Amino acid sequence: MQKVIDQKFQPIEQEIRSHIPTKDAAHHLNRKDQTLRTWACFENGPIKPIRINGRLSWPVKEIKKVLGVEV
Repeated sequence: MQKVIDQKFQPIEQEIRSHIPTKDAAHHLNRKDQTLRTWACFENGPIKPIRINGRLSWPVKEIKKVLGVEV
């Protein structure tokens, strides 16, 4: 069986942005958007976002670290 790759999202290994929006981060972490929002609200997740004008932005470096892509 072939794995279907969602063409909407760039592989995390090729991500050049320093921070990504919640939807992108949730996709890479295989979690729902709301899970990441909960982590941000309660500050209890493995990654802490920054807030820019009320929006969450997730550090790509930390996502890669959690996924074991980059040390």
